[in-house]
Amino acid sequence: VQLQASGGGLVEPGGSLSLSCAASGRTFRVYDMGWFRQAPGKEREFVAAISTLGSYTYYAESAKGRFTISRDNAKKTVYLQVNSLKPEDTAVYYCAAVAGDSWPPMRYDYWGQGTLVTVSS
Repeated sequence: VQLQASGGGLVEPGGSLSLSCAASGRTFRVYDMGWFRQAPGKEREFVAAISTLGSYTYYAESAKGRFTISRDNAKKTVYLQVNSLKPEDTAVYYCAAVAGDSWPPMRYDYWGQGTLVTVSS
């Protein structure tokens, strides 16, 4: 599966963005999907995951209450709604996919190229 993330940009603190990750290739619905982010000078960190049919979601503590992951299997797209953004949310956001792993997934096999979110006034 190939993944293409989009929707990043410059937003003021307290603002919102909707990130998208479009998939192509093999059947999208067999993949658990995740979002990760990597801030400047820091390691990549997990943000959120969603199961194949969207029945289950899992969030990092830093994302709970502000971020929402969802998916539309007909459109082969996974979304990350990010609200109440803070400067420390500034990062490149990546989507990832894995098929047949545990829940929540402990590894991801496919990665998108990332989309930059900058939170600044």
